[in-house]
Amino acid sequence: MDNVLLLDTSVASLNKGDDIIMECVRKELGFILDGNFEVNLPTHVSAFHWYQIYRGLARINYYSNCKYKFVGGTNLLVKNMATYYPQWNINLFNSKAIRECILVGVGASAGEGSNWYTKKLYNTVLNHEYCHSTRDERTKLYLENMGLKAINTGCVTMWMLTPEFCKTIPTKKASRVVFTLTASKIKDERDQYIIDLLQEEYSEVYYWVQGIEDYDYLRRFENVDNIKIVPPTKDAYHELLCMDDLDYVGTRLHAGVYAMRHRKRAIIIVIDERAREINKSNNLNCLEKDNIKELQMMINNTFETKVIMPFDRIEQWKQQFK
Repeated sequence: MDNVLLLDTSVASLNKGDDIIMECVRKELGFILDGNFEVNLPTHVSAFHWYQIYRGLARINYYSNCKYKFVGGTNLLVKNMATYYPQWNINLFNSKAIRECILVGVGASAGEGSNWYTKKLYNTVLNHEYCHSTRDERTKLYLENMGLKAINTGCVTMWMLTPEFCKTIPTKKASRVVFTLTASKIKDERDQYIIDLLQEEYSEVYYWVQGIEDYDYLRRFENVDNIKIVPPTKDAYHELLCMDDLDYVGTRLHAGVYAMRHRKRAIIIVIDERAREINKSNNLNCLEKDNIKELQMMINNTFETKVIMPFDRIEQWKQQFK
């Protein structure tokens, strides 16, 4: 029996989309995790203080000596690790126990290049023997430019979306809808348009609270009293998605992908580089928010879900460990 370290991006996360990602990571790594001893550490908060590493505690050696160390998905790689609170909360002094990490469907933030410290840290922590799995082509090129090996496998949440599975997703509008919004400091009037339109087009409207500020953001708008709130847990969202005759519309990428995994027709409204970069390779049913006035036509049109996934590259990545 081997020890396998899984760096869990859902711990201390303010976004329940990370819970969805980690569920999928564990499923896809089942061929490694099953029968072995899984050990977990967080990414969003620091696992160790530098002096614990310096003292060489026996407990830390268990983490250091794990056969594999996987990092589970999300938009983890920032271009400047000297920032005051990076997505991956590590530095050169507290990361010795997690060296040789292997990325699983990880994305990188926007921006070009990185400073010397960031390159040094990633090259110290990330594995140089195995190919890393990235969720888009831009992240693949970013890692390769630092001398690391990478394969664009797409987001791990979509690895099960085969052509055969996608054919089971309805093509026509449902009578009910669940939607999401992404909170922002500035009240976006396009979100009021989404709220009003969905209540015109559907008999029942549900709102899943994926981010920590998403509920308060919804309450800033008018015409929301009849919207049914889905609690901010993955389990509550899963229970809703087991309901028949339900569409998904919203700005939250992984809420949309999770809906597709439950055979629900999904329209993902693009607001940043995350969905935009994934859509370039994987053909999600996306609508740029700048074109939000086209949403009504898209809702009422018949369309198929034809997600394009590089199953050969996914298998190539997995074969490294078989």
